[in-house]
Amino acid sequence: MITESTMLTLMPLPTVLPIVAAAIALVMGRHRRLQQVISLFSLTVLVLVGAVMLYYTDRNGAVALHVGGWGDRDGGGGPLGITLVADQLAALMVLVSATVLLGVLVYSVGQGIRDGSDDQPVSIFYPTYLILAAGVSNSFLSGDLFNLFVSFEVLLAASFVLLTVGGSPDRVRAGISYVMVSMVSSLVFLLGIVYAYAATGTLNLADMALRVQELPAGTRTTLFAVLLVGFGIKAAVFPLSTWLPDSYPTAPAPVTAVFAGLLTKVGVYAIIRAHTLIFPGGALDDVLMIAGLLTMIVGILGAIAQTDIKRLLSFTLVSHIGYMIFGISLSTAQGLSAAIYYVVHHILVQTTLFLVVGLIERQAGAASLRRLGGLAAVSPVLALLFFIPALNLGGIPPFSGFIGKVGLLEAGAQQGSVLAWVLVGGSVVTSLLTLYAVVRVWTKAFWRARADAPEGQLAGAHPEALLDDADVIEFADREDPGRMPLSMVAPTAGLLAVGLFIALWAGPMFEITDQAAKQLIRRADYIEAVLGPDALTAIKTPDGGAVPVGQDGGPRG
Repeated sequence: MITESTMLTLMPLPTVLPIVAAAIALVMGRHRRLQQVISLFSLTVLVLVGAVMLYYTDRNGAVALHVGGWGDRDGGGGPLGITLVADQLAALMVLVSATVLLGVLVYSVGQGIRDGSDDQPVSIFYPTYLILAAGVSNSFLSGDLFNLFVSFEVLLAASFVLLTVGGSPDRVRAGISYVMVSMVSSLVFLLGIVYAYAATGTLNLADMALRVQELPAGTRTTLFAVLLVGFGIKAAVFPLSTWLPDSYPTAPAPVTAVFAGLLTKVGVYAIIRAHTLIFPGGALDDVLMIAGLLTMIVGILGAIAQTDIKRLLSFTLVSHIGYMIFGISLSTAQGLSAAIYYVVHHILVQTTLFLVVGLIERQAGAASLRRLGGLAAVSPVLALLFFIPALNLGGIPPFSGFIGKVGLLEAGAQQGSVLAWVLVGGSVVTSLLTLYAVVRVWTKAFWRARADAPEGQLAGAHPEALLDDADVIEFADREDPGRMPLSMVAPTAGLLAVGLFIALWAGPMFEITDQAAKQLIRRADYIEAVLGPDALTAIKTPDGGAVPVGQDGGPRG
């Protein structure tokens, strides 16, 4: 039996443990094997902690930890200091993100991240990766806006280092672009924090959820709009998404995979939390619906135009963020539940596909469709590893992508507005175009003969072979062509299996997301966990039950 005191003891671990492990790994920079053991151990513990947190919150509701034992302000007000809050959504995100981080780390160990020359290990990779894990976990558990801002900045610092691993001009250029966009996002978010504190006198999310109801409607809408822009850049919501396809593809495969799987979802999580906890009245739902539709359509049209698999998947990543925004914008428990399920699905399938691309590059020496062909004959295992998550992304039954899309379409139809029906239609079109994009990759990279590829003779060639006066290095002449270490294949297959599991386990999974969505809509569990039961006095119903407060100060319908 897990008690509340046990939970309070465990709650700091998703943040503290990776930071401590990163410090130890940094000191052990000359001992690569020891770095790997420390990193793998800490992330394994993080998966177990996430599972315990999900188990507890599923049975007991939200729990809050006021770090350092700080009390309330003198004369009332929200808690001082850092507050960590675990509800069902936060616990689920911690568990899924920890699982992905562990799988990608095992993959990176197999790949052997290199900096420049082949004999120079990157001792900074593992500490930075652990700092990234701490930032992701802290984002999901943060109970106040400023702590969330700090988490975003931790992610930014770690992301820049990981993006530029190897120091090639392309990676440095992409890293600079990424940092500039992230700094704009951070400045907008910081402006929102200043505005929120000036308007409400608090940065604690639960306290702000009560105080913001006292503000004029225009002030609430403006404040939400500012935060939405900051979070929208992080989540790559159109038109704030143009930076992503140019930034992610240049990084090493494990880095690209964890970025694609997790970093945009941190922004989506922040939008969910702000939309449901602080601004639950739906003032900007129409804006979110339009943004979701454009994100889906523009993203998938960009994917269809690509010949590089990494860039193609980067555009599909943008496109499918639109599905999540669709579910959030419905402002219903059913829509939120489907959006949460789709977030979990997309984290797993997108990460898996980018890891597969890393295997393709190792197998064939390229990720361009103009150079690839015949991979199904060369490596049936690799073909299977791509085929299943590709169909999953395209929404083919009975995979989780199909289940998540059906949930969203049903929620949209149930909501019944004109914009909701437009989004339903846009979702179907996007799904069909996604299927076209991944089938195109399959037919060109796996099915056709490599000799039929326009640049097939250059697959696996050294970059110098592209010069007019250089000899072309044929794929067959490379040393160990197509060799795929088990330590790279196993984690890829493991994440693929987890993605299949949430489809086979869709009923219980939707029970978890339904409960998480109901907690988000009600808000009472979260507010009571942070501020105590007395904070809910003003929003009690005649029969004693706590309900959310709408934008007009009354209960939401």
